[in-house]
Amino acid sequence: MPNVNELLGIAISEISIVNPGEIFLIRDLFKGYKWNRISKSDCLLLGTLFLNYINTTNNEVTPIEKTSSGQ
Repeated sequence: MPNVNELLGIAISEISIVNPGEIFLIRDLFKGYKWNRISKSDCLLLGTLFLNYINTTNNEVTPIEKTSSGQ
């Protein structure tokens, strides 16, 4: 299983596949079975790292508020 930094790299590389204006969750950037294999603690850390990357580095993606399920 890749570590969180490797997972972050995968998520960042998948941004290029997302259409402009498309709303997505970080889990949408992974195949379902791969996302399901990531531990809950790593998912939470990955979400934090991804949000930090988006807020500091990437101008193409705009974060939205969390969904009603907290995602």
